[in-house]
Amino acid sequence: MRFLLIHTAGAEGSVALAEGGMVIAAEMLPGRTSSERLVPAVRRLLEENEQRLRDMTAIVVVHGPGSFTGVRVGLSAAKGLSEASGVRLIGVSRLALLASLANEASESVYAVLDAGRGEYYFGEYAGRRCVGERLLSGEEVAEAVSDGVMMVCEGKVAEALAGLHPRIVDEPTAMDALPFGVERAEAHKFDDAGELDANYLRRTDFEIFAKDKAGSAVG
Repeated sequence: MRFLLIHTAGAEGSVALAEGGMVIAAEMLPGRTSSERLVPAVRRLLEENEQRLRDMTAIVVVHGPGSFTGVRVGLSAAKGLSEASGVRLIGVSRLALLASLANEASESVYAVLDAGRGEYYFGEYAGRRCVGERLLSGEEVAEAVSDGVMMVCEGKVAEALAGLHPRIVDEPTAMDALPFGVERAEAHKFDDAGELDANYLRRTDFEIFAKDKAGSAVG
């Protein structure tokens, strides 16, 4: 099996090629340069490693949550490359990548990312099985976490939630998506390019209205 792996949803982007369950080449996309560098980086990796896009088993893309621009860049590129080559797509949550770095198979793993405005992207996992992903306030995160380990990769989040004793790791990269790609491809669980959407985890208009109304009532 061969995979093209794309991750531009975090602070720094990355792209990688994998074959036989091993990463054979990778390139980092510093800062917010993914929109300009992503496709050229993909072409460069393919050429330098004498690979052809149409020979990939799947294109694995991290489709959020994270930077709106970064998520759109990665997902749009993955869909375009999939359409041009006929290669299948596999979408992976950034929260799932973060949770997988815990290497915990027997207990709950919570992954938490900064969503801005005092809110957090929150995911609960059992192994690679997603129990649920939500957008929560700090108080709601504290209520949702019980036994298990909480994973964070951002200093701001680690500081704000220090009382919950999070485990701090480096930001996941495209390479960390490989186990998900292998597992999904072996199970023939691919995503439809037309239906795969960005995983923004934003609150619905109803939830925002209800929260604002409750805040006004308290004030």
